[in-house]
Amino acid sequence: MQFQLADLYECLCDAGPEAPAVIAGDRRVSRAALEARANRLAHHLLRHGVAAGDHVGIYSMNRVEWVEALLACWKIRAAAVNVNYRYVTDELRYIWDNSDLVALVYERGFSERVRALAEEFPGVRTYLALEDGSDAPPGPGRAYEAALAAQCDARDFAPRSGDDIYLVYTGGTTGMPKGVLWRHEDLYSNVIGSLLGTVDAPEAIAKQADNPLGMRTLTLSPLMHGGGQFPFLITVLNGGVGLFPVSRRFDPDEVLGIVERERVTTLSIIGDAMGRPLAEAKLGGNYDTRSLQAISTGGAILTDPVRRLLRQAFGKVYLTGGIGSSEIGSAAKETRTFDARSGPRFRLDPGVAVLDEDLEPIAPGSDRIGRLARSGNIPLGYYKDPEKTADTFVTDARGVRWVLPGDYARVEADGTITLLGRGSQCINSGGEKVFPDEVESVLVRHPAVRHAAVVGVPDPRWQQRVVALVELEAAERRLDLEALQDHCRRHLAGYKVPRALLLTELQRTPTGKLDIAWAMKYAEQALGRADGPEAEEAQ
Repeated sequence: MQFQLADLYECLCDAGPEAPAVIAGDRRVSRAALEARANRLAHHLLRHGVAAGDHVGIYSMNRVEWVEALLACWKIRAAAVNVNYRYVTDELRYIWDNSDLVALVYERGFSERVRALAEEFPGVRTYLALEDGSDAPPGPGRAYEAALAAQCDARDFAPRSGDDIYLVYTGGTTGMPKGVLWRHEDLYSNVIGSLLGTVDAPEAIAKQADNPLGMRTLTLSPLMHGGGQFPFLITVLNGGVGLFPVSRRFDPDEVLGIVERERVTTLSIIGDAMGRPLAEAKLGGNYDTRSLQAISTGGAILTDPVRRLLRQAFGKVYLTGGIGSSEIGSAAKETRTFDARSGPRFRLDPGVAVLDEDLEPIAPGSDRIGRLARSGNIPLGYYKDPEKTADTFVTDARGVRWVLPGDYARVEADGTITLLGRGSQCINSGGEKVFPDEVESVLVRHPAVRHAAVVGVPDPRWQQRVVALVELEAAERRLDLEALQDHCRRHLAGYKVPRALLLTELQRTPTGKLDIAWAMKYAEQALGRADGPEAEEAQ
């Protein structure tokens, strides 16, 4: 047995086959039932030419079959490719081409786009269509259920290896999506085993089959994103129960209903965009959420106002967060310290550091800004992209290999760090660096602000101007730039204070993160017009 994800799952399954593994809406699936269907799918893929090292796309909303396909790929040493269901045809074309798909599992509702690309990609030899209740015409390939019914559910696959590849494509919020290549053993050690501590031998995972921590984790991020897969896999591969909603849109009342009905212990969310409406729905409803022990955020921080609102709504539930990404895995855990100016502080995981331009660790309390980096169990690189691999995965003078995904941070005197944001989003205003996350944390503390985003737009004098996009509280109709600037100056240096204000409803990705491309385009166009009360600029 290896530190390979299918091996680990099978070990848990053998130790407790009837234990629940996945709950999705009304479907409750045991470990044994999940494995049986994954085995059938694995046999179908093998019989249709999918081999070890091949790539199988999953183009679907959250559903049990997503998990079946993931597990089936691991069983035959193939890699699953997470396909963003929001993509249009040109974006799908890029993913299909970049990932070298040989098979695709897709929902019938996406059949028109799949059919449009099928002729362009003869290398995709196998298609399986999932019924989703849509009236879309059938797409290429065979019905998923019919394919599974024709196969046996025996576990009779070839031996596997901890060197097998787990592939996850980034969200593409700061450029084209990139396929991150993890060895199974590295992903387990870095991410999945981080909750209970990596076991010394893979067989020892059987001790967790009875769910010793009582984990019942409801993950709200889509499985087509690493931010959805990671908390789900941490739960299921540590003996817990993984839950997710099946609605096509985020619905706070549905989420709270699941928490009550299924006695959820941990809720995995994405920052304020989910935290605030959940708190408001709880305060305005009558839900029994006493089972809930923790609310964990990833991908975006919880700001101070939303933290207070969540505590008001859920009582003594533990609010926590971490720093991580598709490339770095788990990097830091949130501490109890909270900086009102820039948000929570984080304690670095082993093997993680903040490095300067020479790849040397930055001294605590120096007030210098560096890049977050991790060594040890890190990915091999990006699929088919040696240039970006060389930029992101570097080796220092001592021969230590690091991954630097682009996050900048400051090391405080006590050794904790303050996360400042992605360098690709850093604003250069008159030669000064302005990190949007730091400004946003201050903006949302204004009582009229519900959500905020900060971007830089071209400026002939300063190179870039700091622009605030603000979504107001429902009871507020107006917020002027001068009042917002006065609020910011009490907490930020002058060059970080927004020079323009746009009042708008923020658009987000399926994971709840700000749609950065939309925000930058909207700001440039709105300020170019400056033709309404939603746009206000300082001269």
